[in-house]
Amino acid sequence: MKNTDFKPNYLASLGKDMPAGLVVFLVALPLCLGISLASGAPLFAGIVTGVVGGIVVSWLSGSHLSVSGPAAGLTVIVLNGIETLQTYEAFLLAVVLAGVLQVALGFLKAGVIGLYFPSSVIKGMLAAIGLILILKQIPHFMGADDDFFGEMNFFQLDGRNTFTEISHAFGVIEVGALIIGLLSLAILILWDMPFMKRIKLFKLIPGALIVVVGSVGINYLFINFFPELAIAGTHLVNLPEITSAAALGNELRFPDFGQFTNPSLYVVAFTIAIIASLETLLSVEAVDKLDPHKRRTPNNRELKAQGVGNIIAGLLGGIPMTAVIVRSSANIAAGGKTRMSAFIHGVFLLLAVLFLAGFLNQIPLSALAAVLLVIGYKLTKPTLFKGQFKLGHEQFIPFVVTVLAILFTDLLVGILIGLAVGVFFILKANYKSPYFFHKEQQRDKDLIRIKLSEHVSFLNKASIVLTLEHMPANSHVIIDGENSEYIDYDVLEAIQAFKDTAHERGIFVEVLNVKEVPVLDMH
Repeated sequence: MKNTDFKPNYLASLGKDMPAGLVVFLVALPLCLGISLASGAPLFAGIVTGVVGGIVVSWLSGSHLSVSGPAAGLTVIVLNGIETLQTYEAFLLAVVLAGVLQVALGFLKAGVIGLYFPSSVIKGMLAAIGLILILKQIPHFMGADDDFFGEMNFFQLDGRNTFTEISHAFGVIEVGALIIGLLSLAILILWDMPFMKRIKLFKLIPGALIVVVGSVGINYLFINFFPELAIAGTHLVNLPEITSAAALGNELRFPDFGQFTNPSLYVVAFTIAIIASLETLLSVEAVDKLDPHKRRTPNNRELKAQGVGNIIAGLLGGIPMTAVIVRSSANIAAGGKTRMSAFIHGVFLLLAVLFLAGFLNQIPLSALAAVLLVIGYKLTKPTLFKGQFKLGHEQFIPFVVTVLAILFTDLLVGILIGLAVGVFFILKANYKSPYFFHKEQQRDKDLIRIKLSEHVSFLNKASIVLTLEHMPANSHVIIDGENSEYIDYDVLEAIQAFKDTAHERGIFVEVLNVKEVPVLDMH
């Protein structure tokens, strides 16, 4: 049961939200940079979007725990959009227009689409994201991956795929990065132990913060005493350093409003709006399932919030944003309670850009990979698979198909494949249960009673038609709609057609509490 009455107390929750916001910031920082890099956008663009997503969208959104920012699922769309429009400034105008379209979709109540994704598909998405995080972070964990941090697609830009990248990584391990990764993972596992949670000090300090500070310290020791173990710059955070207001101004880019006459602009804007909206609706649906309080996100409000976020991000030079499941999962795993944690992550991103770039650029990616490995495991625990299996094949098969489809393609394609399988099982379930069937022998003929269920939709037509077609000759059939509040016209037409022609097979038909409808007759 969803709890919509939960009233957040931001001040009381600050003790949980502050460290959670810090953890989300540490995870989001390299993701913002990596996604910008992969999208062919300026490196600073991802940070702009992360800041807007944290500081602005967190308060406009109705979600308590989702975190918005640049999404790995949009990298190809951004890359193609910049190429199509030829300049980044023209692309920024498309981002602004996409935001306007999203606001319009929110007012048109298009958010209802999010309610039509089956639970098995959403859980499959979470499990798949968890598995992908684990598989994609292993090379970074070993200091052996030059692809961007946060990449999610199966086929990579370097020509390798998720699995070949791991096998390649074992041949080019950076020992210093691996040592830091292993120590970081050990600290995070220790931090989650029940006996550690009983110590008040350790409850206040997130394990991820200890990991980050400790990893910087260890690498400092490597540089000074064991230079052969020092981590290469390609496996450290790489944040642009802003030394003055003028330098900040130079990093910001602005839309080219002269592109309004370019027809391609509207195609790119529409594509961004639809894909970003779908990914957002999927993410908030998944976050609601992970939320310990089971609070319900108002989907139409979420679309409006994302729209405003994209308008502002586009005006300031940022790439498109969505609600993002990886950062949202990090928020929940770190103990976030209210939207304050997402806001705090945005503030930390802004402060990092303005004042902390020098320190943050010393953070090894292998330490952050350890954080994501733990988050990935929490999303795809074996108990999730066992729980889905116990629910039966109607739930388990769409769940597994979704996991595999996302793993071997990308998020949106995988979701659509899982959705198709989920819809198949929904149709199958509807096919089976539109009526109660009772057959008894009476002297020389069968008496068959078909009592229609409360709600008989067009989805039930195939089942009813096949049942009527297989009625035995010379039988007595009673079709009763006494319990039905609604019978779809297609079904009424099928019943009427059966009644009109049943005498040809010697079948006597009684139709009770079902209205007659005209049947198309060409004679």
